[in-house]
Amino acid sequence: MEKNELIEKINEVLAEEFEVEVSAITPDADIKDTLELDSLSLVDMVALIESEFGVKIKGTEVSQVKTFGALYDFVYDKQNA
Repeated sequence: MEKNELIEKINEVLAEEFEVEVSAITPDADIKDTLELDSLSLVDMVALIESEFGVKIKGTEVSQVKTFGALYDFVYDKQNA
């Protein structure tokens, strides 16, 4: 999958699941603030990303991914590893 396609798909999936406007999801935006995530919904987001994109995310990796830009890079790198 091309990176632009991946970014678009991640944005669509997260916007739908967490009921936010796609326009609110930008590379520099903070994931937790934008999606209004608490610890439980963060787990939901991780499970959603894993199932939609066929990647495994460790707990320690999640804490390092703070912005959507970092999430795009992370998922893209995992898929192409």
